[in-house]
Amino acid sequence: MTALDQIIDDFAFLEDWEDRYRYVIELGKALPDLPDSQKTAENKVQGCASQVWLVVNPADDTADPVLTFAGDSDAHIVRGLVAIVLALYSGKHASEIAKLDALDTFKEIGLVEHLSAQRANGLRSMVQRIRNEAALRIAA
Repeated sequence: MTALDQIIDDFAFLEDWEDRYRYVIELGKALPDLPDSQKTAENKVQGCASQVWLVVNPADDTADPVLTFAGDSDAHIVRGLVAIVLALYSGKHASEIAKLDALDTFKEIGLVEHLSAQRANGLRSMVQRIRNEAALRIAA
């Protein structure tokens, strides 16, 4: 079972939204801290109300590299959302990432409708940034 499968199963088990929010916060707490040296303007995700940083690490320079991501945020819930997004995208080929829309997964677990407009916009910005990074690696 992948980390994402585990998250989806855990969400299905938690019926109360307060419990789900606590779970998202716990996921964020488990996310490794991004070193301050990587919290740069270049790595900052634009369009997020909170500060969010995203670092892409291609495995190689092939036409369709496997990409891993690291991320961080200064807000607890957003950091949890980052953890879910990373579980969804990290470790996949760029071509897979470019086609995969995390918002479908967030809808599947019922999270999208419980996010504030600002958080939903930030989530879309994060997903778009990851998909753009993947598209750049395919084109290179």
